[in-house]
Amino acid sequence: MIEIDGEYGSGGGQVLRTAVGLSALTGKPCRVTNVRAKRANPGLREQHLQAIRAVAAFCNGTVKGASIGSPEIQFRPGETVSEKVQVNIGTAGSVGLVLQALLLPATARGLNVSISGGATYGKWAVPVSYLQTVLCPILGRAGYQMAVRVEKEGFYPKGGAAVRTTAVASGISPIEISDKGELIAVRGVSVASSSLKRAQVADRQAQSAGKLLSAHFGVEPEIKCVTPTPSVQGPEYSSGRRQRIRSSAAMRSANGANGRKMWARRPPRCSSRSSKAARWTVEPPTSFCHTWLWRAAR
Repeated sequence: MIEIDGEYGSGGGQVLRTAVGLSALTGKPCRVTNVRAKRANPGLREQHLQAIRAVAAFCNGTVKGASIGSPEIQFRPGETVSEKVQVNIGTAGSVGLVLQALLLPATARGLNVSISGGATYGKWAVPVSYLQTVLCPILGRAGYQMAVRVEKEGFYPKGGAAVRTTAVASGISPIEISDKGELIAVRGVSVASSSLKRAQVADRQAQSAGKLLSAHFGVEPEIKCVTPTPSVQGPEYSSGRRQRIRSSAAMRSANGANGRKMWARRPPRCSSRSSKAARWTVEPPTSFCHTWLWRAAR
C-alpha cells in the first residue's frame, strides 16, 4: 500500500484527490494521513468525502475512514468498473473539486457522472466554468475528450447545483505549450443569483471587470451576464477548435473597480426585527465573474 502524507506542500485537499484518483487509475491501494492538516478545518469535508465515494463507486473500491473530519483514509480500488456515477453533495461543496478526482481514472475507462448539489462557484475552488473553458479544450488537444454541462448553478451556502460530465477513454498524447500565441479575445461570464437581478449586480460586475481587463490587455472583453434559473445551461466550448485557452483571470466582485481579487462574494450580513442572525428565506445574494483568454494555437 502506498503511504502518502497529506500535509505535504500546501497540505490541502488536492493531495487527497490526486492520490485517490491515481489509485483508481493504477489499481494500487493507498493510505493518506494528515488529511488537509494545514487547513483551518482539517480532515475530510463534504466535497472531499463525496469525491472519494464517487471514485470508489466508479472502480468498485473500498474506503476506510470515510467520514466528515476524518484525518486519515485507506483506499483500495476494485476491478469492476461502473462508468455511470451518481454523486450527491449535501452542502455547497465544490462540484469542480469532486470532478478532479474522477477525471483521472476516467482517462482509461471513460465516465458518465451526474452531480446533484454542491456549488459551481465558490471560494478557493476551481469554478465549473474554468473546467468548461480552460481545462476541457487543453485536455482535448492531448486527446482526452470530455464535456461538462451545467443544468443548474449552485451557490453558497445552499449549493443545489446540477452538473453532468462525460469523458471518453482515450490515449493521452503529449502537448507542447511553450508559446502564448497571439491574443484573440478576452471572454468571460458574470453570474449573479436571481435575488440580485433588480440591483443589476451581474451587469455592474461585468462592467467593472471589463474596465480592468481592457486597460491591462488593450482588448475590449466580451463578458456575458447570467442570472441563473433552475433550467439554466452553462456555456459549452468545443475542444476541436484551432484556438486554445492559455490562462484564466481571477474572479472579481461587483465592486471590482478597486482591483481586489476574490473567488467568491459571500452574502452580506442582514438583520431583522425578529432575529439578529442572518437568515435567508429565499436564494441568498451571490455573484461571481470568471474571465479567460483566447489565444491562437501555434
